[in-house]
Amino acid sequence: MSDPLVGFEKRDGLAIVTFNNPPRGYLNQAQVAELAAHLDVIEKDDGIRAVIFTGGVPGVFIRHYDVGEIQGATDAVQKSGLDAAGLMEAGKRGNPISHLFDRVDQLHMPTIAAINGFCQGGGFEFALCCDIRIAERGDYRIGLPETNIGIFPGAGGTQRLPRVIGEARALELILRGKTVAPAEAAEIGMVHHLAENTALELAYEIAEDFKNKPARALADAKALVKSATTTPLSDGCANERGRFSALLLEDQEATQLMAEFMASGEDINT
Repeated sequence: MSDPLVGFEKRDGLAIVTFNNPPRGYLNQAQVAELAAHLDVIEKDDGIRAVIFTGGVPGVFIRHYDVGEIQGATDAVQKSGLDAAGLMEAGKRGNPISHLFDRVDQLHMPTIAAINGFCQGGGFEFALCCDIRIAERGDYRIGLPETNIGIFPGAGGTQRLPRVIGEARALELILRGKTVAPAEAAEIGMVHHLAENTALELAYEIAEDFKNKPARALADAKALVKSATTTPLSDGCANERGRFSALLLEDQEATQLMAEFMASGEDINT
């Protein structure tokens, strides 16, 4: 039996997901299927308070999506008999990769990408689905180089990167197919933190914050922030008010924590 392409471990309220596809560390369809199965477990486990994704191949988070499989998709598209309009309709329905990335984006618990090596193309598109991105120092590249081989980011990169670093900077990076070193990625906001030690160590440290906060508050806050860029302000604020009231009605943990806060003399830890 071959080794799993995606490792999964649950440890002290955290799920640690590790990408293993030696020797190059590509993302491929088999890995997508394995990760989807792990997400089935994660989504239903109320004991998991945060998810950390990291790379298992030395020097690699996810190098990029397997270009050989993209070539295979080219052949399938050309034999499909669909015209451009038909392909656009098919695009609206999504595919296993887009469904997987959307699931990661919409997980109700916080997610952290502990980037410990090459993170390009589909690998960086995956990292963009995570709530927090951490990069450790090293001689590797982060970004979306697809235009260098005649394609463009096709798994959310053209949509998520501008929302992270702004349209102007994202447009230049994508059009030039330019990748950057970890320090520059942190400087321009592609990642949130540049780890002084390993990305995984810092991910554990940040995840401790999530373990000590009520899951309902985190889930609602995440969902509201995620929808903010696509929802009119008045609708977003109305949704926020409704969720806030529902939390007060339904979440006993919030009621208890507010009472403890008042009893402590309003001393809150931040």
